[in-house]
Amino acid sequence: MLHNKLTNLDCYPFHMPGHKRNTAFGIPGSEIDITEIAGFDNLHAPAGTIKEIEDMLKGFYGAERSFLSVGGASLGIFAAIFALCRPGDEILLAKNCHKSVFYACEIRQLKPYYIETEYIAALGCYGKVTQDAVDAAVLAHPHAAAVVITVPTYEGIVSRIRCNIPVITDAAHGAHFPFGDFPAYPKSAIVVSSLHKTLPCLTQTAVVNVYDKALCEKVAKYMDMLESTSPSYVLMNAVSICCSYLQGAGADFVRFSQALRRFYQTPLEKLHFQIFDDQSRIVLSCADTNITGAQLTDVLREKYKIECEYHSINYINLISTVADSSAAFSRLAGALLEIDKTLTLQETRVLPAIPPHRFGCFAYEIEETKQTALDAAVGKISAELIAAYPPGAPIITAGEVFTQETVSYIRALLAHGVPVLSGAGGICSTVLTKV
Repeated sequence: MLHNKLTNLDCYPFHMPGHKRNTAFGIPGSEIDITEIAGFDNLHAPAGTIKEIEDMLKGFYGAERSFLSVGGASLGIFAAIFALCRPGDEILLAKNCHKSVFYACEIRQLKPYYIETEYIAALGCYGKVTQDAVDAAVLAHPHAAAVVITVPTYEGIVSRIRCNIPVITDAAHGAHFPFGDFPAYPKSAIVVSSLHKTLPCLTQTAVVNVYDKALCEKVAKYMDMLESTSPSYVLMNAVSICCSYLQGAGADFVRFSQALRRFYQTPLEKLHFQIFDDQSRIVLSCADTNITGAQLTDVLREKYKIECEYHSINYINLISTVADSSAAFSRLAGALLEIDKTLTLQETRVLPAIPPHRFGCFAYEIEETKQTALDAAVGKISAELIAAYPPGAPIITAGEVFTQETVSYIRALLAHGVPVLSGAGGICSTVLTKV
């Protein structure tokens, strides 16, 4: 096991990294931070302890081959898209794809087309991708090189589709599915999951699961090309520990499911649980109350010292995992009950409609850009991706045309305290447009 070897280092490090495992600098993790020295394998050509980690991941997920990523799921998305698509190819995307998908398409010079995706108007979030929508998109673009969908969504919604075009599944939020009372783990040509999002592992760790044997070498090529040549042994050690834990964690996941079921019995009267396919994702609607998602998040943080994952106008999103104790669920339930009693009911808050998406060009065709006042951008082509972040599904992407609905939607999100970001940072008064 990698962890055992790293905790028993017995040679003086006249090699990288520069802190030399000297704890006097106060850098957490430095005592096990090394480079590719003898006996510690190499992520770019795993044959020893790192291969053991990847073999454990392969077993957990039932893949032909699993690749450990210390560049997060985003790196895996890039590798998957690059493995399946050549420059100039068409690609079909669900509208709720993460921004990394669109960045990969731009760099690879692909032609993206949308698969119509259900929209839950009461919450203001995307829902399922239906088989009919996929069939319609494939019929319109039969030569597309790949299909990309998100399973589960940020809110825990699962889509099941069949397709004669290779499917890449962004399962960033579904790494925990094989280990408890959750939906079945998605299996398509390539499935990418963030270990750190829903399992006990460190941020930036992920796995790329390949189910089409013919794609293993291509994915390996692009993982090698795109991943850092100095991968963090601190992060790989975290994956090693996580995998060892998962081998015997069945009872913990049973307790986790039981704790969730008890939590959902919290007798709220004004706030409402929105339970989708993955019940570990706690979605709480405040649409019928006198409080917005941003305000509810602020109260939880400031009064109860509970930090939420995300808030939109009409709901908040909290991530629960096997690492949460019964006491943590009780604390959250108690806070919600107290807040619920202070609220008043009102007519359901009506949300702005999701803006229509219309491409004016492809992102890779944009060369010259300029800053444009947001209100003056209507009719112009965006030169950047703009999204509520998290979760990172685009409001508008590079190459799409700004409409009045787009501008109004961005303004409404900002007015209700929803963070809206672009590639250059926060959106305030200007956006980047094509000259």
